[in-house]
Amino acid sequence: MAAYKPEQGRMARMAVFWVGAALIFYGCRSLRETLAGVSETLAAPLFADFRRVPVVGVELTPAFLIASVVFVGALVLGRRLQEQPKNADLLIETESELRKVTWPGAQEVFNSSLVVVVFVVVLMAFLAGADWVLARFTNNVLGLGG
Repeated sequence: MAAYKPEQGRMARMAVFWVGAALIFYGCRSLRETLAGVSETLAAPLFADFRRVPVVGVELTPAFLIASVVFVGALVLGRRLQEQPKNADLLIETESELRKVTWPGAQEVFNSSLVVVVFVVVLMAFLAGADWVLARFTNNVLGLGG
């Protein structure tokens, strides 16, 4: 296994970091809304004069502060876990494998997509027809059909 080198796999590490940051942000946003709904004291602004955070445009509440601390802590923890040699080597190897992939051209993607769509339509028509035939047959056998 290759040794960890900070300059290798930079793109993969950054992609993993930003995807993780987006997921953490979504979770912390939900946490803030949940905390604000649980208690009125967590939803009330901290200061009467200073109600909104200028850049973010969110009310400065205890729920917002708790969610912000969790967000920053999760980002720091995620970055530290990501920089461990074992995890970094995995990202480096993944990036090198992705470079070996032969990506299809636009025409090949279009043709493949067209085949899939046509197959799905044909399969849908077959299943609808089979359903209709079986329903008529069952109704005739049970004496429900006219």
